[in-house]
Amino acid sequence: MSSSTPSGPARGALTAVGAVAAVGLGVLGWSLLEARAYTVRQVRIPILAPTAPEIRLLHISDLHLLPRQHRTIAWLRSLAALEPDLVVNTGDNMAHRRALPAVLHALEPLLTRPGAFVMGSNDYFGPQAKNPARYLLADPRRPDSGDQPPENLPGRELGKAFSAAGWRDLTNRRDTLTVRGVEFELVGVDDPHLDRDSFPAREDAPSDASAAVRLGVAHAPYQRVLNTMHADGCEVILAGHTHGGQLCVPGYGALVTNCDLDTSRASGLSGWPGTAGDPGSAWLHVSNGIGTSPYTPVRFACRPSVTLVTLTSRT
Repeated sequence: MSSSTPSGPARGALTAVGAVAAVGLGVLGWSLLEARAYTVRQVRIPILAPTAPEIRLLHISDLHLLPRQHRTIAWLRSLAALEPDLVVNTGDNMAHRRALPAVLHALEPLLTRPGAFVMGSNDYFGPQAKNPARYLLADPRRPDSGDQPPENLPGRELGKAFSAAGWRDLTNRRDTLTVRGVEFELVGVDDPHLDRDSFPAREDAPSDASAAVRLGVAHAPYQRVLNTMHADGCEVILAGHTHGGQLCVPGYGALVTNCDLDTSRASGLSGWPGTAGDPGSAWLHVSNGIGTSPYTPVRFACRPSVTLVTLTSRT
């Protein structure tokens, strides 16, 4: 009688397949949990005048909020306890056409603080299922096929609500803001990922560099935008969009940025175009964001976060 028990090599192959499947399930399970393991990162940037007080700037980005994400909303509301002096939102707030009330409720405690914002693609257009392999391209966008489809997210209503609360709208605009006696010259662009960026020209001469902090704000950190902001004199540039790579390799980091920014700058504080702290470079901070597309609700080695940026005096 023949036995149905697999032979030695067959048993080895089945064991290997089972081990790979177990590891895959473990990674998937962890990545689903990590996508909700929110944290607050902290960095310091020494750019203020020696006599200026420290400024606590809260950088938030890429909420991709769904109305049902009550735990996320509660965590975002808790950020007011950080008592930031300034809030900067770099876009992609919504992942559903009915998410506007949820976003406003989540950010309500922060809207009482001085703030500024720009929009991302997911403030105008709802997320879509995409082939993940596209993100391995140097520029994952599809070739321009003409006019964009009608907007199906209430981003313009969101912008009006932010503005009504007092936040500065930097959608292809300049503005100024004074925080704790420190003057900020602000400049921002609409989402470069949609090619909506149009850098605003200066109408007046720039302020004395020692008396104002020049801050650039964009959703997607495309090199053309970073170069223009640097040439304009921005000392600090804030952006989001990359999700920090979203699925990273431990010990290596991001594999993709979803734009033409190099992966070494996919998340956190760096310099542009040189290294952080280089006298000829701006400080660049890229948020890895809070949310994900509902079609890929996972993160690996890339915890979702906001960043408390403490601006300190130059030494």
